[in-house]
Amino acid sequence: MFGATEVTSIIIPVRCFTCGSLIGDKWEDFAKRVKRGEDSGRVLDSLGVRRYCCRRMLLSHVEIIDEILKFYEEAEKRKLGKPLG
Repeated sequence: MFGATEVTSIIIPVRCFTCGSLIGDKWEDFAKRVKRGEDSGRVLDSLGVRRYCCRRMLLSHVEIIDEILKFYEEAEKRKLGKPLG
């Protein structure tokens, strides 16, 4: 069974859906720099992400794995017959 601490919470596509360029390797650096307050456009430029389709992949990515794991864990509890709550 997977716990929230056992699963890496990064699920970014490895390649751009449109052109196939590698983008997955740029996500961590992009996310860290934007969280520090850098302009997202300038960060993408410095990472060499020039195409609009690739920029879209990074700019529109939403981390939802932690939310999904909550539902998975609750479903596992129900399967095992544990009380809810």
